[in-house]
Amino acid sequence: MRKKILAANWKMNLTNGEASDYLEVLVKELGEVNDVEVVLIPPFTAIAALAALSDRAPFIRLGAQNLHWEKSGAFTGEISAGMLRALYVKYVVVGHSERRLLFGESDAVINRKVRAALEAGLRPILCVGETLQQRENDGVEKVLEYQLREGLRDVSPKDFSEVVIAYEPVWAIGTGRTATSDQAQAAHAFARRILAAVSDHAIAERVRIQYGGSVKPENTEELMRKPDIDGALVGGASLDPRSFAQIIRKAEAALAA
Repeated sequence: MRKKILAANWKMNLTNGEASDYLEVLVKELGEVNDVEVVLIPPFTAIAALAALSDRAPFIRLGAQNLHWEKSGAFTGEISAGMLRALYVKYVVVGHSERRLLFGESDAVINRKVRAALEAGLRPILCVGETLQQRENDGVEKVLEYQLREGLRDVSPKDFSEVVIAYEPVWAIGTGRTATSDQAQAAHAFARRILAAVSDHAIAERVRIQYGGSVKPENTEELMRKPDIDGALVGGASLDPRSFAQIIRKAEAALAA
């Protein structure tokens, strides 16, 4: 069975001091977590502070919001996979819609980042998803297939199970609008069929596919009950540790249902 993964993407929020306070509250709210995987994805500036406190919450994994595909060099402002590994980072978000739309990242660039992460032993969280216009023009499957095929180009079959896919409909990110559980399930099931086409069925069944897009405690359990939804990449609702703790507990409740 695929272990559900709940990841908190803080984006450009919370200082290193605020991150430490957040972790303290989250651990008090949760106690121990065994049935789902929990990932905190802070800004680069807060990763070291959280890594130093990892003994307080051994069940929490660390992630990063971006990386550069080169190992080192004259790339001012960039962070390499090796630098992240040195801070005990396990996951890295690649291809988030904000990187695609605001910073012009192409699928070719995203693919280079995916392969660089895998080469360094990091697990990429590859984000894919359609805009509202693309959905209204019946382009969901076309967009997802293209982004998955290009994002995973030249990834070896043995590395596929190390990749997490995050389906994030762009129109639902930070808008308060959420895809219905049926809409999300349909997109996840289609994404899994594409993964099977570019690898094989057995490998595709091992890949975890998260949902992202205005996830909150109120809609978590319904989403997590769907057979192809393997977790959530949470944005705004993860900035409050109590809210994120509720989402984690709702995900656990869905497993027990």
